[in-house]
Amino acid sequence: MNLKEILSVPGKSGLYKLVSKGKNSFIIESLADGSRMPIFASHQSSALNDICVFTSDRDVPLKEVFERIFQDAQGDKVAENKIKIVSELKNYMEKILPDYDKNRVHVSDMKKIFTWYNILHEHNLLSFDETNVDDETKADNDTQTNDEIKTEEENTKTDNEN
Repeated sequence: MNLKEILSVPGKSGLYKLVSKGKNSFIIESLADGSRMPIFASHQSSALNDICVFTSDRDVPLKEVFERIFQDAQGDKVAENKIKIVSELKNYMEKILPDYDKNRVHVSDMKKIFTWYNILHEHNLLSFDETNVDDETKADNDTQTNDEIKTEEENTKTDNEN
């Protein structure tokens, strides 16, 4: 799951996929209806990858929270009654993340987390395969390998010239 490309945009409901980057804007696509629109820096959108949940001892990345929800829900969506009823919502949050900071994590935050989880689940964007390496890590490894090969080729050419 690459949460770097999934955005939350303030003032707009739902989640958006980053489609392309322009000079002064980003083009995003709604996961709900597929409509595309530009957003600018003034929108202050957040990639889900950058969002954490406060706990008593550390900030837990949203991906880890989603993984805990996925395990608890046995790979299914979160039931609507757990999202709509405040007492159920708090109880479920405590079950998923027992040490969440009750003073800084508000009910509206919890609703967003579980709603986002369900949206990602509907679009098959949840995967927690430990053997998968992030695309960025793969790209870094490929770049390092290519650089190493180029260096070796340059050294070989230098040795052959001498």
